Parts: sequence; structure tokens; C-alpha cells
Amino acid sequence: MTRLNELPDWGYLLREMYELYRFLPSGGSLPIRAHQRRVREDINKLLKANADLRPIEAAAKPVTAHLRRALDEGLSSPNVRMVRALEAVCGTLSWQYGYDKIPRGLERSFAFAEIVAPGGPVISETVILGLVLFAPGCTYPAHAHDGITESYITLSGAVSENNQGVYAPGSLIFNPPGHRHRITVSDREPSLLLYAWTGPSEKLANQKMIFSRGPRKTGGGAAG
Repeated sequence: MTRLNELPDWGYLLREMYELYRFLPSGGSLPIRAHQRRVREDINKLLKANADLRPIEAAAKPVTAHLRRALDEGLSSPNVRMVRALEAVCGTLSWQYGYDKIPRGLERSFAFAEIVAPGGPVISETVILGLVLFAPGCTYPAHAHDGITESYITLSGAVSENNQGVYAPGSLIFNPPGHRHRITVSDREPSLLLYAWTGPSEKLANQKMIFSRGPRKTGGGAAG
């Protein structure tokens, strides 16, 4: 098994992730601050333990045709050090969908790649870190994560979640467990996000996401 110190680009990438979760503001939110601390602590443990790296087969998806543009845009963002660290390993990433059945059209406008996960490349049972890439104009349907606390950091492009604000590069989006969320992307540019999942190890190892239509309207009003 390969270790982090044998492929230093991966160690540099983890350090940049650590710095993002160290210095991004929490906006006074105690749950966000606690999540940031949890992510930092888990990354620090991986670095100190010289964590295992499991070889994976690189794989592309149609949306990765937008990756070069997303990285280029990220080089002029507050996340430039993170983006440069990503460039060093992006040719070895395995992009995937993660759903048994993906909605029509989404297969050309979305994919994700794990960086830290129970299945690798960097092996961890306590945190999942990865990238999600959206094509311009993508709508990522509403979904939720059972028992998982999630955050996104916008590396390039701009997205909105549940039509509540616009998240430009350097922004953090926080989703507590079970929170139903839908993402929309700018029509003009792709968007590249870093995501982190924390939660019980059994949830991280067996997480299944299901797209939902949301509550039905009854009696002329929206259900809560």
C-alpha cells in the first residue's frame, strides 16, 4: 500500500484543504464552526498518520470537458492555492455519479470525485472529502443525506442552494443531516466545489442519496 509521503502532491492537497477549513469564517454559527473543527481534526489525523493511498483507476464523465475552464477560473479566485494543488492530481481522479439511476440530462452536467473516503484514494473512515463539478446551467435535484453533515466550498463559478443566496468562490454552504437541498448553477460558467461529509463511520461507508420531488401542495398552500 502506498503512503501519503510517497506521493507528496496528495499531502499538499490535504494541507490546502486543512487551511480552508481553518481560515474560512463561520459567520458566528456554532454548528458550522464545530463542523469546520471536525473536518480539520480528521485531516490532521490523516497527515500525522501518513495515511494509506489506494490506487484507483482514473475515469472521466461528459461534464469533465468543463474541468479545465473551472480550474482556470479558480486560479483568479481566493482559492488559488487549493486549485493549484488540485491541478497536480486531477489527471488521476475517478469521476462518478454515485446513483443507481441518474435523472435524464444530469449525466452530462454533473459528476463527483472522491479524494478522501473509505474506498480511497486517501483512506479514511471518519471523513469524506471530494470535488463536485457542475456544467453551466445545471440544476442538481433536491436530495438529503441521512446522518451526514455536509459542507461545500465554492472553488470556482457560482451556485445557489434552494434559491437562497448566491455562493461565489470562497463561500461555504452548510447542510445539517437530513436537510433537503437543491443546487442551481450560473448559465455562463461551470462550478467546481469542494465538499466534506462528517458523520458516523457506518453512514459514511454506506451513504445512499435519493432525489426527491419535495412536499406536495395541498389546499392551495405549500406543505411544511
